[in-house]
Amino acid sequence: MVNQFEIDVKKIREDARAHMTSGPVTATYEADKSRVIDVLNTVIATEVVCFLRYSQHAIAATGIDRAQVAAEFTEHAQEEMQHGLRAAERVSQLGGEPDFAPATLAARSHTEYVTTDENDLQRMLSENLVAERIVITTYQEIIRWIGSADPTTRRLMESILEEEEEHADDLLDLLGG
Repeated sequence: MVNQFEIDVKKIREDARAHMTSGPVTATYEADKSRVIDVLNTVIATEVVCFLRYSQHAIAATGIDRAQVAAEFTEHAQEEMQHGLRAAERVSQLGGEPDFAPATLAARSHTEYVTTDENDLQRMLSENLVAERIVITTYQEIIRWIGSADPTTRRLMESILEEEEEHADDLLDLLGG
């Protein structure tokens, strides 16, 4: 027996008109919206802290390999900020308030803001690789937790995770691993 796809378009149209102010969140949204917003706000904090750490490292880097490493840090910093902004946009779509409060960013972040001696490129690379590995693990957990309850947030997190894995690979290459 073939499983037939059927929907009640008339009811969907009525619901859409009746609940327009809910924006993209429909009655079929299955996730705990407030919890998803909270989790995405930790993602925002994590991404902003990563942006700040990469930016500081790009500026502070010195030594013979400075140009290549600083360029990689700058590229990663820009991508981290984009990740944070994408997560913030999703929070807004869900009716939440993106939390960029500077006073609590570090406490809400999964990663730490670690500065290093300007002459220690190896440690900068290592600290950033550790942070990427933390992000990869936590984002994988977020994706598993979301499951099919919120496909849009899951795809967002999968997209960000893909770039975080690329960052980790880039850093490992620079470390000579």
